[in-house]
Amino acid sequence: MIIRYFPLALGLGAALVPLVAQAQSDSATVAETQPVVEVTAPRLSRELYATPAAVSVVDQDAIQQGQQRVRLDESLATVPGLFIQNRDNFAQGQRISIRGFGARAPFGVRGITVMVDGIPYTLPDGQAQLDAIDLDSAERIEVIRGPSAVQYGNAAGGVISVTTADGRDDPGSRIRIGGGSDGYRKLSVSNGGENGPWSHHVSVSALGIDGYRDQSSTEKYLLNAKLRRDLGSDRALTAIVNLLENPRSEDPGGLTRDQAHADREQSGRFTQEYDTGQSVDQQVIGLQYEDLSAGPGEFYLKGFYLQRDFEQQLPYPGDSLIDYDRDYYGASAEYHQTLTLGDMPLRYVAGVDAAHQKDDRGRRDVAFSGDVTGTVADETQEATSLGTFLQGDLDLTERWTLSLGGRYDRVALDIDDDYLSDGDDSGDRTFHEWSGSAGLSYRYRLTHQVYANTGTAFETPTFSEFARPSGAGGFNGDIEPQKSWNRELGLRGHFANGVDYDVALFSIRVRDELVPYEGQSGRTFYQNAGDSDRDGLELSLGWQFAADWRVDSALTLAKYEFDSFDAQDGDYGGNRIPGLPEQTWVNRLTWESLAGRFVTVESQYVGDMVADNANDVHVGDYWLFNLRGGNGWRLGGETDLQLYAGIRNLFDIEHYANVRINASNDRYFEPAPGRTVYAGMGINF
Repeated sequence: MIIRYFPLALGLGAALVPLVAQAQSDSATVAETQPVVEVTAPRLSRELYATPAAVSVVDQDAIQQGQQRVRLDESLATVPGLFIQNRDNFAQGQRISIRGFGARAPFGVRGITVMVDGIPYTLPDGQAQLDAIDLDSAERIEVIRGPSAVQYGNAAGGVISVTTADGRDDPGSRIRIGGGSDGYRKLSVSNGGENGPWSHHVSVSALGIDGYRDQSSTEKYLLNAKLRRDLGSDRALTAIVNLLENPRSEDPGGLTRDQAHADREQSGRFTQEYDTGQSVDQQVIGLQYEDLSAGPGEFYLKGFYLQRDFEQQLPYPGDSLIDYDRDYYGASAEYHQTLTLGDMPLRYVAGVDAAHQKDDRGRRDVAFSGDVTGTVADETQEATSLGTFLQGDLDLTERWTLSLGGRYDRVALDIDDDYLSDGDDSGDRTFHEWSGSAGLSYRYRLTHQVYANTGTAFETPTFSEFARPSGAGGFNGDIEPQKSWNRELGLRGHFANGVDYDVALFSIRVRDELVPYEGQSGRTFYQNAGDSDRDGLELSLGWQFAADWRVDSALTLAKYEFDSFDAQDGDYGGNRIPGLPEQTWVNRLTWESLAGRFVTVESQYVGDMVADNANDVHVGDYWLFNLRGGNGWRLGGETDLQLYAGIRNLFDIEHYANVRINASNDRYFEPAPGRTVYAGMGINF
């Protein structure tokens, strides 16, 4: 229960008392020195200190300075409550969890809404991929830490919203080249600018990695572009294009503990014989219209289309060669307005979201010899989602704000079975879901706030999670959506002496928790595990204690456990949820001069975890230390040169990049690299 963390919270509160007292005299100074931070991921745009929810904002420096800009975990390390695994297996993709949501995914992202420039990368059935996010052009990442179905509907255990450059704020051209351990090499080129009513930004990158383990190389090419036209009268039109070509990402598979101890660089069984991995070809286009003077309010209209061709060979014999052709399109409309209710200001947003996903999916059988022996599944999967929502903020006084929101979603899933030799397994499922939220914010100083909120969320199984354990097509009728109820208490603020803080206590109850397990063949299936509890404390502290020195710290203390789970092989009630550390702690010390030189030292602690529902497989905790730095020189005019270098896992600590939950044949572990180095240079002009 959340009360377990009250002693620590009280201790933190006691430590903050003198700081809060200091805020009485500092508020005027802060008003002059602290820029206003606005968040948009909750859809109702607000100042950060008027937002009744746990929201983290990551700026461009944290995303790009001295980083490889290859994986999302580089940017989000100091976001409390968020944990990322699997940074080194590009075929399976990074596994992101926020307060425990998303941890069950063997590949891709579940339980979290991913938005890029307003385009939902999360599909109607609830799954998402991160491989097309361009960190070279990313200017800002917002993270809502906690269930947010009122904003985005299905798969909303949290939100990650990425905003890329459009050329207006940071014009010019850039060339960046980098290389390092394990055959890492990357080239990126970008150009942006503004010309009258037009603005644009184009970023192109090529990435190659040989990989730490056998059968773990990747090759990826990415283009991200925006073209914006100011139409006058507060109106604008923006076109977005994102192209991904990923001809090869190999999958080294999982190892047993003995195999990992014997040779951490080896790949798992069947991986090299079957050439396991994936190839992806994806195109995304978007068109967005905004009118900031639409009557008394603001109107936004967005549309998008995504096409994705995918093929993957999994590391086991049997039905392990899969492919799909995906068409995914949708639109959203929002209207924002500010008015008065009596003498109280009211801000609201009303909107509708619609999306359709169509996957032409096949599965082929692979013999022990590696020969493809024939088709075992051929079906068309279609998901249609329609949601309508209303959110509002009512200023009860200058300090008190009441926030309310509601949303209705209809999610329809349909499978048309075209492989009839084993019978017709066509079917459909339709879900009607209501979500609600309520929050109260008290702004006791200009940049200091305490808030409380509660809300509900839902998450349907994805098509892959509906798969029948028998291997037949259609729907597994034994699993249902999981539902959650979130309660949260938070405190955040910023002082004139450079100290900022963000504290959140959360307690979440989940009903019909979805849990993965591997069949004897190695294929992953799912079941509802009854109820589960997620309780915890998130703390983020920062201190700019000198003009060129800053320290940041992010601590998560949590408890994730099954409340009730009566499985076929035992009662797991009271057990920990696998795949999740219950303690993480990241610290970062940065020195940065006005001349462009910088050094950052970072420590990361990841607590122990379990790998199976029975809690029989334990994974130990570990500390990692990272170091990076760089320098810059003005070459004349608008041209400058930047050099940077970094060391990850400075002390060569053995640990696991990924833990496969409830794996078959004890293949739970994917070893992480030891000490790795990288370096690069960039030219801006």
